[in-house]
Amino acid sequence: MVENIEIILSNEPLSLSVCQSFVEDPAAGGIVHFVGAVRNHTKGKTVIRLDFEAYEPMAISEMQKIAEQAIQKFGVMKIAIHHRVGTLEIGELPVIIAVSSAHRKAAFEACQYCIDTLKETVPIWKKEIFEDGEVWVSATP
Repeated sequence: MVENIEIILSNEPLSLSVCQSFVEDPAAGGIVHFVGAVRNHTKGKTVIRLDFEAYEPMAISEMQKIAEQAIQKFGVMKIAIHHRVGTLEIGELPVIIAVSSAHRKAAFEACQYCIDTLKETVPIWKKEIFEDGEVWVSATP
């Protein structure tokens, strides 16, 4: 593990304060967070809950690679990427990304890069459970 990267894939609730604490640095002038929350609707349907599954070894490896690429590409200081698996209720947090940088622009860009790339490449799958059924939605193409 790289000292300036923290990757967690867990079935326990995620904590924004844990991510914040990891990326804090006296030289950081900007800290940006992305917090994904389970919402109560999608495409006109009421969502009851979500189930997340992952191919854990590859998911962790891919999240690590994303963070390393973001540090190299944007010159940021620290990155935490935490993702949850298991059953999540409305309002719970499936993903938190925190990035610290000397300047805000790099932190914003790196954070967006991390969430966008995670959704495209990391083997995490989401099942949406509705009042009248369920459907698997792949987080990857």
